[in-house]
Amino acid sequence: MAKKLKKRIGMSFAVKVYEAFKDDEVKAKVLAEFIESVEKIISNNQLATRSDLSATELRLVKEIESVRGEIKETELKLTKEIESVRGEIKETELKLTKEIESIRGEIKETELKLTKEIESVRGEIKETELKLTETIHMAKVSTIKWVVALFFAQTVTIIGVIAGFLKMLE
Repeated sequence: MAKKLKKRIGMSFAVKVYEAFKDDEVKAKVLAEFIESVEKIISNNQLATRSDLSATELRLVKEIESVRGEIKETELKLTKEIESVRGEIKETELKLTKEIESIRGEIKETELKLTKEIESVRGEIKETELKLTETIHMAKVSTIKWVVALFFAQTVTIIGVIAGFLKMLE
């Protein structure tokens, strides 16, 4: 009968403790400690009275509630910390987004300025090209006029020399 009582007491508390702690590692530790103490009592042939069991059960319930409270407290702290970090991440993301947009704007501005400058330089090049083309054309025309004038001057001179020779010969 003592063995049955020992087995019944151990099993009923083990099941209750297991049910209370099955979702948490901390609870599992308490379960292991409880079962270990019960096993020690059984191995030493010590029987606990109902009041001893009730006192132990109350102590364990208090410990369980204390652990639950600590877990909830830790969970709240971690939740607050997580939210704080999320806020910092969002804040950093917004700052980086603004900075990226600012840099993009500066790049577009610079691109527009450079495009205008390139077009301006192209215009200056075309203008210079036209001036050079015009100058070259004028130089060609001037050279042609000079050559034609020189040709006429030489022709007139030659005709004058010939006419002078003819007059002399007559």
